[in-house]
Amino acid sequence: DEDEDAPAGKIHLPRGIFRSLTSQTVRLALPTGQVLNNTVVGIMVGESSISGLQQPVQITFSHGELPQVSQSCRAALPSPPGVTPRCVFWDASKGAAGGWRSSGCDTQPGDKGTVCSCDHLTFFTLLLSPALEGPTARALMAVATAGCGVAMAFSVFTMAFCIFVRCRFRLEDTVRTNLGLHLNLVGSLLLLNLAFLLSTGLAARASPSTCRALGGLTHYCLLCCFTWMALEGCQLYLLFVKVLGTYIHHYLAKLCLLGWGFPALVVGVAGALGSYGKYHIQTMDHQVIAHLCWITPKHLLVHYITNCGYFGLIFLFNMAVFGVVTHKSCSLQGTGAVQGHSKPWKVALVAAGLFCLLGATWALAFLTYGISSGAVLHLFTVLNSLQGIFIFIWLVVLYYPKTKESTGSLSYIIRHDKTTTGSQD
Repeated sequence: DEDEDAPAGKIHLPRGIFRSLTSQTVRLALPTGQVLNNTVVGIMVGESSISGLQQPVQITFSHGELPQVSQSCRAALPSPPGVTPRCVFWDASKGAAGGWRSSGCDTQPGDKGTVCSCDHLTFFTLLLSPALEGPTARALMAVATAGCGVAMAFSVFTMAFCIFVRCRFRLEDTVRTNLGLHLNLVGSLLLLNLAFLLSTGLAARASPSTCRALGGLTHYCLLCCFTWMALEGCQLYLLFVKVLGTYIHHYLAKLCLLGWGFPALVVGVAGALGSYGKYHIQTMDHQVIAHLCWITPKHLLVHYITNCGYFGLIFLFNMAVFGVVTHKSCSLQGTGAVQGHSKPWKVALVAAGLFCLLGATWALAFLTYGISSGAVLHLFTVLNSLQGIFIFIWLVVLYYPKTKESTGSLSYIIRHDKTTTGSQD
């Protein structure tokens, strides 16, 4: 490799090629192009065209961390590399001027390099696809920042509404507990948005110790959001499935200890491992569009376990609870037991509110790879920015009628379900 700064690669040729050699020689060429590290590897044996090899040629393209694309607001916050390496070869017969093809080549990406295994000899390279263009990435970052501001505003409105209802009206213990859960969830969302804005605003000029603290704070707020979403799912399960009738002493206080304490334990361990620091989001042309205080690229395993894995488990549980609750609600509606929520728009609003409350919109973070990553990232940003609005509207429609003892309220459904169960016994 003529570029001393570029990482060295390796080429492994199968034994069968050398058995067929006579006076022919193997030639390697390194022309340049708009590809990874500007490197194209050409392998030729004399003037012969060799294809259909039983043992493939293996070319290892060494590289560091691949360029990353902008992720959306909050912390699906920078995920691992946002581009996908793909092994291709030059096909002169493709189109008028030729083009890249990938047939006959297998791609095996790794942390420090990508191995291309191909069954023929020609010119090979490693393409990165797809990635967001610089202007698109910057626009997405702007939308994310503005969305965080909107989410913070409606989080404040929602918290104020919950406090108003708890203090102004006499409510059943179940309703007060539910409002307390919602208040904590929305509070964690408020803190997460605030931490994200602080991280993006201060990361570029913050000292290493300050950035580590901001990274830990952002991670803590994210884990608190996930934990409170899980507790919302558990509460729904107890109300609609198990129909909890046993009094638990200091129930909400115990939930707060778990909702705010468990994430602190995880962040403490991650901080002790040195997981937090400065993080840069780059475009394909290596232009830095954002500085963040977050989990460093050297500790991506922490991101996979504590963010992706933890939320994945919560998402599966909450969606199972959502399915059971939806089925049970439809069954009660079918028996004519519940009145007042039969209007289609109310049913849709309640379902959408539960969907957001349980964090389903966050699952879009798992779809931010591939051809549609740009569109999914925008959708992820917008929906999660609107999460506070959805919860606010849902709470107003669902809980305010409780002050008038609406027969369509959640408490009425639970009371009716207990009565029905008791009569059947």
